[in-house]
Amino acid sequence: MLHQLSNHVNSATESKRLIVRHALRYGVGAGTICIIWVIGLYLTDNNPYGPKRLLSVFVPPLAALVCQWAVRRSFLPDGPGFRRVLMAGILTTILAAVTSATGVYGFARATGQAPIDRHLSEMKTLLEASKDEFIKQAGGQEQYERARQSLAHTPQGLASDDFEKKLVFGLLLSFPGAVFFRK
Repeated sequence: MLHQLSNHVNSATESKRLIVRHALRYGVGAGTICIIWVIGLYLTDNNPYGPKRLLSVFVPPLAALVCQWAVRRSFLPDGPGFRRVLMAGILTTILAAVTSATGVYGFARATGQAPIDRHLSEMKTLLEASKDEFIKQAGGQEQYERARQSLAHTPQGLASDDFEKKLVFGLLLSFPGAVFFRK
């Protein structure tokens, strides 16, 4: 009986390690890809904090789904179950969002205020161009003012924005992935 309990504990510990190992691999890898994307935008003279940066929002959810698939393959033929796959997706998403936000923060600190100011002027121009659309809606003036005030203008604000977007989108896709890859 003690031998069976010991085997069960070792098996549970090993499955947790496997999930963490997969999540680290895919989460940190996805965050690194997001950082490379921001640096690439900067080096090609694009706004590294603007709308093109939002294309990297799709990387963490994709990494979470790939991680969930890898966890499923590791537990064949029985499958890992819903809870293990969900935890793999959540952990991957968190690691990707933290890695990406840390990279954005470090990049913003390293490049200084000039790219941030350029980003702010571009975003204010875009907001001004869409002001008429805002005002046509009920409560549009308030929405416009909130959008204008919420523009990130510090490295901390940019990192926070990056973290929130990637975390929310990744978590939303982790649930359907867990349902699909549970067996």
